[in-house]
Amino acid sequence: MAQKNDFQFSIREYRPSDEHGVMSLFRDGILENIYPAFFKALSHPDHIGVALSISMAGYVLGGSSYFQAVLFGSAWAGLIYYCCHEIYETYMLRRLSTDMANIQASYLDNPDNGFWVAEDSANDQSKVVGMVAVMGKKGGDENERCDDLNGGVMRGDAGDGSYGEMSCVVVAFPRRRKNLGLQLTQKALDFCKERGYTRLVLDISSPQTAAIALYQKLGFVQTASHSNTHANRWFSKLARINVMRMEKFI
Repeated sequence: MAQKNDFQFSIREYRPSDEHGVMSLFRDGILENIYPAFFKALSHPDHIGVALSISMAGYVLGGSSYFQAVLFGSAWAGLIYYCCHEIYETYMLRRLSTDMANIQASYLDNPDNGFWVAEDSANDQSKVVGMVAVMGKKGGDENERCDDLNGGVMRGDAGDGSYGEMSCVVVAFPRRRKNLGLQLTQKALDFCKERGYTRLVLDISSPQTAAIALYQKLGFVQTASHSNTHANRWFSKLARINVMRMEKFI
């Protein structure tokens, strides 16, 4: 049991009775990234320029109408928001229909995988307030890969190249800034060490700046970046969202 600022929690393995709390927390944790992504995209100089041009066009076409200017500019902002929403919702639905559809079978029935929850036990009422998952992977094509942070040098993993892939790292909003995210990540690292994995990797979207800073603090480094969000590629371009791969050797 750990205590942080009058907040008591324990990190334990997932139980079937946690399903409702885990699914709700997962949905909230993914969809809450929409607004930060939207505001970050909208503040990009290119989008600002397009918004001003469209607003000016609306002003002219509307016969010097400020209403038309605002309407045209709002339409552009609405398109950017829609792209951000589609990217995160598509990711969420894909996960809910694959590994998250049956956590027991996907994680707990396989000794190479793991799924843990952080349980708030304050006031004698248990509630899931955080979670993390690790899925074991074979080296395969990643035995040799191009490390963007190492000048494009190709390098391989030791041994059979097995590694852990971390996902589903979510902390309930009221429980943040209490080192819970750090401890969940440490749980994943400890599991990988026990399983003999050479490294722990994760994929994270570029607007998640606070999480990226936490992983960097823990020694993770960015090794790749791409714009394949599994949504329409034009959505990714307009939303200016990149997926960053980070990893830490164990």
